[in-house]
Amino acid sequence: MDYVFTVRSIKDGKFANEPGASYFLEVPSRAKDTHPKHRVEKKADWVAKVIEEAKTGEKNPDTGAELGDILVYVHGFNTPTRTMLERLRLLKKGLAKQGFKGVVISFDWPSANSALNYLEDRSDAKQTARRLVDEGISTFAALQTPDCEINVHILAHSMGAFVVREAFDDADDRPKIASVSWSVSQVLFIGADVSAGSMAEGNSKSSSLYRHTVRLTNYYNPFDGVLSLSNVKRIGVAPRVGRVGLPDDRPAKAVNVNTGAYFSANRDKFEDLNFAGHIWYFYDETFMRDAYHTIKGQIDRNAIPTRAGFSDELELQLIENNV
Repeated sequence: MDYVFTVRSIKDGKFANEPGASYFLEVPSRAKDTHPKHRVEKKADWVAKVIEEAKTGEKNPDTGAELGDILVYVHGFNTPTRTMLERLRLLKKGLAKQGFKGVVISFDWPSANSALNYLEDRSDAKQTARRLVDEGISTFAALQTPDCEINVHILAHSMGAFVVREAFDDADDRPKIASVSWSVSQVLFIGADVSAGSMAEGNSKSSSLYRHTVRLTNYYNPFDGVLSLSNVKRIGVAPRVGRVGLPDDRPAKAVNVNTGAYFSANRDKFEDLNFAGHIWYFYDETFMRDAYHTIKGQIDRNAIPTRAGFSDELELQLIENNV
């Protein structure tokens, strides 16, 4: 079963590309796409099932409480529901192979099936971002109990990183949410479509994101053609962290992982993928291994075996150097 919460409207009996109400879905493993018939009537029932799936079977040695992990996948622009579901399953499979025992769910915001729909997707992303916190993160945070410790993490791809940044910023502007104690453990950006300048320490656009996050890891690829300034749909947009990395004046809790050398050396593996430099992460075992260690947080960021370098500039290691 795949768990998705979507904020798409319903048109002609199918999920559409415009903002709508919040729906909580249980998608059968054999389904090739999401459908309104997958709705769970009561949100509380859906949340309870996600919490149960999140439990890892491990316990906190100090408190005896059950441990759990929820990874929320936030997709990018030009991502129809079928593609969102496919990539959710790739994440689940790839992380499980590395030993991840929690649950991976998806926040599905309205994104059109068109590469030329960039500005409209960005508008829809901003409009619906707040529900990532309202319907997801704050809900799970409120259900923490002395008997069960659930860590919530986020993996955001492309414009999904913009959704995350806007969601956190909006939440701090609303007293009802700002007054509640909530946070996420690990935030992973891959191919992130947000400006590098906006992710500097002290920047008002990202201050809330950093405040509510234990660690932010930005995986970037200098060969990401989708995030190129020359891309016709993005003319005039500032350099993106998914291509050039986080700025030097980032907070200490934020780290870059440069994947350029690794991607370049393994480009042949991804030759059948459209926009390979932007989406290869979903198909690569080395990235999944690195992401797993990042989510678990049990190894220092400089000691993760799929990395070389030091904290000021880490690199994803080439295959022959992996352990």
